[in-house]
Amino acid sequence: MSETATTVAMPAAATNQQPARSRLEEVLRSGRFVVTAEVSPPDGADPPRVLKDAAKLAPYVDAMNATDASSANVHMSSLSTCLTLLQAGYDPVLQVSCRDRNRIAMQGDVLGAAALGVRNVLCLTGDGVQAGDQPEAKPVFDFDSIQLLNTLRIMRDKGTFLSGRKVSPAPVYFLGAAENPFAPPYEWRPHRLAKKVAAGAQFIQTQYVYDVPRFREFMARVVDMGLHKKVYILAGVGPIRSARIAHFMADNVPGVWIPPEIIKRVEGKEGKEAQAAEGLALTVEIVQQVKEIPGVAGIHVMAYRWEDSVAEIVKRAGIWPRAAEGEKVGVTAQPA
Repeated sequence: MSETATTVAMPAAATNQQPARSRLEEVLRSGRFVVTAEVSPPDGADPPRVLKDAAKLAPYVDAMNATDASSANVHMSSLSTCLTLLQAGYDPVLQVSCRDRNRIAMQGDVLGAAALGVRNVLCLTGDGVQAGDQPEAKPVFDFDSIQLLNTLRIMRDKGTFLSGRKVSPAPVYFLGAAENPFAPPYEWRPHRLAKKVAAGAQFIQTQYVYDVPRFREFMARVVDMGLHKKVYILAGVGPIRSARIAHFMADNVPGVWIPPEIIKRVEGKEGKEAQAAEGLALTVEIVQQVKEIPGVAGIHVMAYRWEDSVAEIVKRAGIWPRAAEGEKVGVTAQPA
């Protein structure tokens, strides 16, 4: 390379300008009610699309999840989406699904993400390949989410790979997992959560909450077990845009439970706009209820391809403004 060749700019994270803790971890530790939301990676190599969607969320959230081939469909990778968000100053959450990679690849991917400055990692087992548009794909499932959590905890806290080989320097990250309070047997779900906490989970984002009474029962058991003192729990919420979409989610999206009365409520409105408005109103009501449940540290908004709805949900639910005066919302805090 000649001396006059153009130098490629390194991201701030690669020059050690990122704080050790993520904004998400800092805000959770502060005790403030947290809001996270999902950025759906595009169906192409399209960073501007990522940034356009992120800009809609930024004033209203503390961190943004970059989904990892959700519903077993190919999209721009979670890692590249996270780097796009990070370079723009947002606090990303890397999602890692065990469905598509073995333990060697997952350890390498998370190590690479930590090197770039991604501080939040959500460990997922992943939906089966039959849920997507390439059901002939070969699933891996070398790990499940609990095994992945334990492996990443060992890398961070003990400074070794799963093999025992040294990691130097040890990566820094805030570990999370998902939980579904609506999958039977219901009495087993808090114990499943306890296993994830023991494996290293520091925050939890739940499946969509449409059945508040059942979620309240789940959280009561979580509190009885003292788990709310060991992990931050974010209730998953999401607006239903139409009755048709509600039926599709209930029938086809793994793990989603929508009570019939919820679907009937949306169906009772005539026209797409009226149904979307009812879906938003319903979500606002759910947020207002779950934020009063003991042990709930925040919400995780999943508004697939409807990022504009997040602002209205947050405002109408009474959790706006998001920040103290003078705080730059949605942007990673910078060291002094």
